[in-house]
Amino acid sequence: MTIRCNLFGKQKIDREIHESHKKKTDMGSIVYKLESFEIMGACFEVYKEKGSGFVESVYQECLEMELSDRKIPFKAQVELALTYKGRPLKSKFKPDFICYGKIVVELKAVSVLTDEHRAQVQNYLRATKMKLGLPVNFRHYPRLEYERIVV
Repeated sequence: MTIRCNLFGKQKIDREIHESHKKKTDMGSIVYKLESFEIMGACFEVYKEKGSGFVESVYQECLEMELSDRKIPFKAQVELALTYKGRPLKSKFKPDFICYGKIVVELKAVSVLTDEHRAQVQNYLRATKMKLGLPVNFRHYPRLEYERIVV
């Protein structure tokens, strides 16, 4: 299900919300459905194996191994250039993962995902011109917390 939301009262984005309690879903409208299913399968495996008590860097390393094992193409913490009004900035940014060359995966180890985390993913999507971002929170208990952010 795609809903319209307002972040910080400024910019509207589309967020796909996973609702497992619904029986019927229009699976044809999900952006990068198969690819994101594979990525999330790897995330669930890491969560199952490690649980929710570690820092983000531990999950980063574990997910790198799991993505490799599953032969999911990814780049981890690649520095990407930023521009301002068409001019390059000295500052760079590093999304945790770019999978399949088109999906930003941002890992968190916090009690709950917040609007600031969603805004970070949205900014990464705008900067990379990609459509789908997956903020994934490994510290959430008793389940892995994740969202799909589509711009």
